Amino acid sequence: MLMEEIRTKSIHPEIRKLLSFATSLEKVEEEYERYIHSTERKLYGFTAGDELVGCIGVEFQDEGECEIKHLAVMPKHRGKGIGHKMIDNIVHCTRITAETDRDAVLFYKKLGFEITSLGEKYPGVERFRCVLEKL
Repeated sequence: MLMEEIRTKSIHPEIRKLLSFATSLEKVEEEYERYIHSTERKLYGFTAGDELVGCIGVEFQDEGECEIKHLAVMPKHRGKGIGHKMIDNIVHCTRITAETDRDAVLFYKKLGFEITSLGEKYPGVERFRCVLEKL
């Protein structure tokens, strides 16, 4: 499996699909533009053979801290450790954070992230802050 940064000006249909799993369909273009034009944000595609199986978007912050902005795996490839591998491939970060919903909080907990409830950030939607300290 191979992970590489995505830098193309136009959004590939498979990347559009993956990002739509991690954000609303209406926000895909806007989020993609942020990756292309920001020096702090990077979007990586994860391929198996010639098939795109996942993507991870990371915002690099000060002193080894980074935040996972988007993490998505194609439905037929879920449950195979791809999300874990993408997080493991984030280098130069000693502290990784993410904000997520109830659907994904167990995924982060299984990887050793400490979970804190942020309460109901949106009507009827509890959000969680996930933090992993890497040694």
